[in-house]
Amino acid sequence: MRQTQLDCLARNIYHEAGYEPFEGKVAVAQVTINRTESGQFPSDICKVVYQKNVVYEKVLCQFSWYCDQASLKKPMNGPVYTESMEVAKKVLLEGFRLPSVKNALYFHGEQVQPNWGKPPLTKIGHHIFYL
Repeated sequence: MRQTQLDCLARNIYHEAGYEPFEGKVAVAQVTINRTESGQFPSDICKVVYQKNVVYEKVLCQFSWYCDQASLKKPMNGPVYTESMEVAKKVLLEGFRLPSVKNALYFHGEQVQPNWGKPPLTKIGHHIFYL
């Protein structure tokens, strides 16, 4: 079970922040885990990562890479995935956390303008994090 949760977390880190700095990878992992602990999302990491919602008959993924079939078929960059797995272990198994995203449940790339109406907590790498 633990290995499955680590794999799901590492995949999410890889696809969302694989080419971001260490802190960006940790922040994405932390948001994923924060969601499992929030009571607003599934309590299982894999279910959080692969969660889909239907809004006005349109399927939306919580993490956009999962809805992008091309990214699911593309081979992963070995060294980047290895680093993503190391971050997953550090966050999930060792409890490493960044204070700046302690309660963050959402993030998006800086190029996206979602109009969530939430004040941002912080920006790390190319991602903006929110409560």
